[in-house]
Amino acid sequence: MKIWTVHTRADRQPVLVPEAFSWAGFVFGPLWLLARGAWIAGVIALAADIAIASARIGPAGTILGFGLSWAIGLFGNDLRRWALSRRGFAMTRVVAERNGDAALARLLDQQPELIGVALR
Repeated sequence: MKIWTVHTRADRQPVLVPEAFSWAGFVFGPLWLLARGAWIAGVIALAADIAIASARIGPAGTILGFGLSWAIGLFGNDLRRWALSRRGFAMTRVVAERNGDAALARLLDQQPELIGVALR
């Protein structure tokens, strides 16, 4: 079972964010953040990635790059939640399910008023 946080805004579909390590965030780093709408964090991570790559500090650069990737994997979903709150989404509930589709189905079962918004 995964834990999902549900973020809602009156004029948008609900967004479900998993409470888990993000392997996609670890592998794709800043690009994953940018694709998920965490623009501020994505730009800062991209700038840090470029700075580490251009510093040419040998093995320390590799360790720093790995550390940055690991941090994005660990905290990427938290950065997504922060970006959603900056865009006016409110965290309304927590759902436990095996995948995102099942979590959305449970959410719509518990809050049927969201069905119209979720189908847009």
